[in-house]
Amino acid sequence: MAFANPSTADSLSASFSICGDSRHINCVVDGDTFWFEGEKIRIADIDTPELNPPRCEAERLKGEAAKARLLALLNAGTFSLSTGVRDEDKYGRKLRTVTRAGRSLGSTLIHEGLARSWDGERHGWCH
Repeated sequence: MAFANPSTADSLSASFSICGDSRHINCVVDGDTFWFEGEKIRIADIDTPELNPPRCEAERLKGEAAKARLLALLNAGTFSLSTGVRDEDKYGRKLRTVTRAGRSLGSTLIHEGLARSWDGERHGWCH
């Protein structure tokens, strides 16, 4: 894929794992939150099921699937992070859109049924 500006090319990468109780460097918290180089990133364009705590078993299962898929997507190659309207959310997480080859990884999660577009409000995942 050709880029109009070489500086927009995907240049970020890391070996991501699932976050545990130890230091958070490059790890996935859930389907829309991860740590990258010591910064907590909230994917700005999506919302995924809650895991801490899930409100029902269906939310837990879909949340675990979203977390595993985000881990696979982040580990699949280089990516870019871009800032939108706001730099941080009320929890101090950096709000970023994550893209690879110009495509939002959040859009991939939405297409696969593991996320929704973020509209500024949380919506339940339990039926």
